Amino acid sequence: MAAEAKAPLLEGRSGGATPAQTIGNIVVSIVGTGVLGLPYAFRSAGWLAGALGVAGAGAATFYCMLLLLECRDKLREQEAEEHGGHQQHRCCNYTYGDLGENCFGKFGRHFTEATIILSQTGGTVAYLVFIGQNVSSVFSATGSGLLSPAFVVLALLLPLQAGLSFIRSLSSLAPFSILADACTVVAVATVVKQDVQLLAARGGDPLAGRSAVTGPWGVAFACGFAVFCFEGFCMTLALEASMADRSKFRRVLLQAIAGVTAVYVCFGAFGYLAYGDATMDIVTLNLPTSWSTAAVKVALCVALALTFPIMMHPIHEIVEARLFSPEGGWLRTRGGVLERAALHASRVAVVAALSAMACFVPAFGSFASFVGSTVCALLSFVLPALFHLRIVVAAGEARRAVDWSILLFGLAFAAHGVYAVVSRR
Repeated sequence: MAAEAKAPLLEGRSGGATPAQTIGNIVVSIVGTGVLGLPYAFRSAGWLAGALGVAGAGAATFYCMLLLLECRDKLREQEAEEHGGHQQHRCCNYTYGDLGENCFGKFGRHFTEATIILSQTGGTVAYLVFIGQNVSSVFSATGSGLLSPAFVVLALLLPLQAGLSFIRSLSSLAPFSILADACTVVAVATVVKQDVQLLAARGGDPLAGRSAVTGPWGVAFACGFAVFCFEGFCMTLALEASMADRSKFRRVLLQAIAGVTAVYVCFGAFGYLAYGDATMDIVTLNLPTSWSTAAVKVALCVALALTFPIMMHPIHEIVEARLFSPEGGWLRTRGGVLERAALHASRVAVVAALSAMACFVPAFGSFASFVGSTVCALLSFVLPALFHLRIVVAAGEARRAVDWSILLFGLAFAAHGVYAVVSRR
């Protein structure tokens, strides 16, 4: 799977990443646009329920990442035993799709990879919605006329992304991801500064007039959004394999997840306490009208637009493997100009389809919560628990009970996400 084989953004000179570099890689893989919607999730759930939901999502994500690593370790042991104790090089490179195939054959691989693609698709559409809404707000605030988010996506983003889709080297695109995360840090810092100023201006009790718990539906919404914020789950095995000393990965993973979770809780709570019921689904839209905030929005949107091709890379590779594979692709080409034209056409078609989907998404927050509570829940909770039950059969009754609890909760959570969307129509 291309998403799992992606080279780490930071590499050690000795051929493996150091613990500090691995923490950076984990943060880059997890943190995305979702963080800027967390205050809205806290508004929907309440400051206490939102904090507990994000903390719970972080803890569950960490535990399920450990399940994947344990499954991979078990397969390494089995393969080493089959080769008389001589561990093969391939043992170190199991992917998420490999775990699915080991458990359920080709169907397991196809289902796992399809779930990853759906998750990536949800993330890319969320990028487009995010950029469209922010650019539209910038034009509206500066008095340059009103551009609808749909117009921004189709007239501005689609041509840009169609051109960038021709870049097929992932290593050429990786620096853009670091730029996007740097801009996200600047945007988060700007929002926090504004939050602190508003809270100081209010004075008195910052919790006054703010709900601690709004109700079960709001809590479910916030939990779905929190799961969406912990994107990059399928990079777990690749990140562990990138370390020079893999024995330290679990401790490094714990430090990274704990740090990200703490930042998420503080950022979401501060944003909601500052704006209350006026909190918008993208908190940058709450910033006051000024050239400085407009510059922050534009810089963030430009960086995300340049990162978009990285999000699209695994989708393109799966589509191209199905269309042009010599072992049974739908389209047979002989190479040269015709094949390159067909490849470019398929990439443009995929980008155009996702851009069209983004035009019909009514709100960033609702869409992110839906993606988080459905495909992300399957990817982050259901599949790891299911794989662990199938591969690590001697885990003990207590561990199996925990696995079954996570599995059933993930399925129920995904079913609720689908019901919530259908019931609103």
